[in-house]
Amino acid sequence: MRSNFEKLRVYQLAEELADEIWKLTRSMEPFAKDTIGKQIVRASDSIGANIAEGVGRGSFQDNRRFVRNARGSLYETKHWLRRAYSRRLLTDFQVERIKPLIDELAPKLNAYLKSIGMFPIQGNNQLTTDHRQPDN
Repeated sequence: MRSNFEKLRVYQLAEELADEIWKLTRSMEPFAKDTIGKQIVRASDSIGANIAEGVGRGSFQDNRRFVRNARGSLYETKHWLRRAYSRRLLTDFQVERIKPLIDELAPKLNAYLKSIGMFPIQGNNQLTTDHRQPDN
């Protein structure tokens, strides 16, 4: 049985991105792997870890805070990928494999952040907090 966060598409995308980045960094030469490679892996792994931790915290405020951290980690990942590409550690083909994941993940994180705890009450125009997790 999966935890709530494992069912979220945004979390699954974060895992996919982290796994792709792991594959890319394994083939880097030692100096590049020890510097940029480790940074990219940490940043990309942090995206999914923050989503999971936010769900586990139990409050909507904490969950939102951790999703914001996940978004920050995504931007950090993008930074390190840009550095790796500009230093010719990544090929165009490798970037083309990762770019769609990032392009899908960024808006999903924003949508997930906006949706945490906000579900319309049946027959009422007001929004309320609800303990169910959205299907993002």
